[in-house]
Amino acid sequence: MSKPIKEMIVRTYQERFADIENAVIIDIRGVEANDNNTLRKDLQQQEIRVTVLKNSLASKAFKGTPLEGLSSILDGPAALAYGGDSVVGVARELVKWAKKIKALELCGAILDGEVFEGGAGVSRLSKFPTREEAQAKVVQLVLSPAQRLVGAATGPGAKIAGILDEIKTRLEDGKTIEKAG
Repeated sequence: MSKPIKEMIVRTYQERFADIENAVIIDIRGVEANDNNTLRKDLQQQEIRVTVLKNSLASKAFKGTPLEGLSSILDGPAALAYGGDSVVGVARELVKWAKKIKALELCGAILDGEVFEGGAGVSRLSKFPTREEAQAKVVQLVLSPAQRLVGAATGPGAKIAGILDEIKTRLEDGKTIEKAG
């Protein structure tokens, strides 16, 4: 491959992955064509893209970017999976697919500069909460004490209201109210 062609591919990678900070590296070598098409179609429906890489050129393109940590993982045929709602969602989908397609190899991932190496790393990443799940947990933790405080504050008032309602009902029915001893 000529030097101008290589430079063009590096520029293309730089443009395509300019806004990508988190991704998963997979090896789709040996995956049958029908399985590959099914995999890509399913991932595409979830807005997850898969791009086959030329490793040495991708390493050059990743220099100085958030994806630079992936250069150590780029060994042998590789494809970059990215997009979706989060890299955790991408990892979850690929772990699911790796169970269905034995030839699909999970090589590693990167999340906020942290590199997860090998299939075990991608599997570990897939167990992380997504950003939305983490935010929901934080909101739940913040609101939990407030809910208990509101319950504690309104509880005695609700008891008094119940007693007053019972007194009102008895008086309306013409019953006498005896003094509690």
